[in-house]
Amino acid sequence: MFKSIRQDWLSNIRNDMLAGIVVALALIPEALAFSIIAGVDPKVGLYAAFSMATVIAFVGGRPGMISAATGAMALVMVTLVKEHGLQYLLAATLLTGVLQILIGWAGFAKLMRFVSRSVITGFANALAILIFLAQIPELVHVPWTVYALVAAGLAIIYLLPYVTKTVPSPLIAIVLLTTVTIMGGIHVPTVGDKGQLPDSLPIFLLPDIPMNWETLRIIFPVSLALSIVGLLESMMTATLIDDLTDTPSNKRRECIGQGISNIATGLIGGMAGCAMIGQSVINVKSGGRGRLSTLTAGVFLLLLVVFLGPWVARIPMAALVAVMIMVSIGTFNWKSIRNLREHPKSSSVVMISTVIVVVATDNLALGVLTGVLLSGFFFAHKVGQILRISSLAEEEGRIRTYIISGQVFFASVERFTNAFDYKEVIEKVRIDVSRAHFWDITAVSALDKVVIKFRREATEVEVIGLNEASATIVDKFAVHDKDGAEDMLLGH
Repeated sequence: MFKSIRQDWLSNIRNDMLAGIVVALALIPEALAFSIIAGVDPKVGLYAAFSMATVIAFVGGRPGMISAATGAMALVMVTLVKEHGLQYLLAATLLTGVLQILIGWAGFAKLMRFVSRSVITGFANALAILIFLAQIPELVHVPWTVYALVAAGLAIIYLLPYVTKTVPSPLIAIVLLTTVTIMGGIHVPTVGDKGQLPDSLPIFLLPDIPMNWETLRIIFPVSLALSIVGLLESMMTATLIDDLTDTPSNKRRECIGQGISNIATGLIGGMAGCAMIGQSVINVKSGGRGRLSTLTAGVFLLLLVVFLGPWVARIPMAALVAVMIMVSIGTFNWKSIRNLREHPKSSSVVMISTVIVVVATDNLALGVLTGVLLSGFFFAHKVGQILRISSLAEEEGRIRTYIISGQVFFASVERFTNAFDYKEVIEKVRIDVSRAHFWDITAVSALDKVVIKFRREATEVEVIGLNEASATIVDKFAVHDKDGAEDMLLGH
């Protein structure tokens, strides 16, 4: 236990704290923007960013990953806020946390086994594109000095590491560009233009709503959607950070931790949140690896907006745009473009489809679902083709043995049933399935169909070699050895 605490909290103190400061600065405009999207006061998003990051640092399953208010979650809650107001959103946030704990406890993280590498790559690429597109409004109808500042920021971010890595280059870029704009009297859009920063610490409160079934009817659908979207984005982000840092994470603990964090957030007036890919990548790229980086981001964010609000408000958006462009470039899997020619077409289709759906709908969950469904379809089609059926005549042509090799399930049953010659005049057919496996009731139904078709032609049929698992499902669901089997097949 003490080894784990030392590894998570004390093994990278200096880099974790510096990375956390960078993340805190990058979180402010994002939290403000997401508050505007959701239709709530800016402090709701900022309190959420503080609470989510601070609490998840202790209870999360992925050290170094940042959680806060996100665009995906904000989009889900828009209608609820518009129709019922902030108090119902706070109640929905609390219920979201409870549902996430239950879903996490039930084993939601295990579903990540069904998410293919192509879907994860598409998810990362789509997020990179969305992060970049989100910066475009900050570069439209602005003074030319904004472009100069962004270019200078990117130069600092990418060139400074060749000189020194003592301090994260994104932090240096933010500080230098802010100093230049203030000292030079350069008028460009700033963080303060995004909204009013809070000037007080959050307080504990319970949602001021009636506790009845009508309230539950209103908030439950939204909470369920928030729970699933939040956990899905968090699990995908955790997997990406696992890859970037080459370290494992506890996905089940992360699910439950997200729930606890949302409950805490709802109790201090914050909106529901989840893991953030952009800020998590900033943290990792800036040297953050442990839980201290996440805690620093949350605590420093609150200190900044409450006690140093006037100074934070003067940070030029150009500096943060430069940081987010760096995140976009770092998040995109550039090798995936070259791999389009090298990888199987099915993998490329899954990756591209995931990207297109996410970017077109701005819905991460829908994009991932599309990718998973396509992956399942291509897998079923591929496995369905791995079915070999051969036959040989025995005892002077009186008996024919069909040898089945491969997987028999819903995607391969057509090939299975079409492989037999039902009109051949012989005494007996032997179906050897010792090298095959029957997976579902569709496969069992196909076996029924084959057996009964032969019997209809007055041909004796023997099925041999069923393995234990196949025999179990065949014994339970097959009808060819039961009374009325042929009538069932013919639909009489």
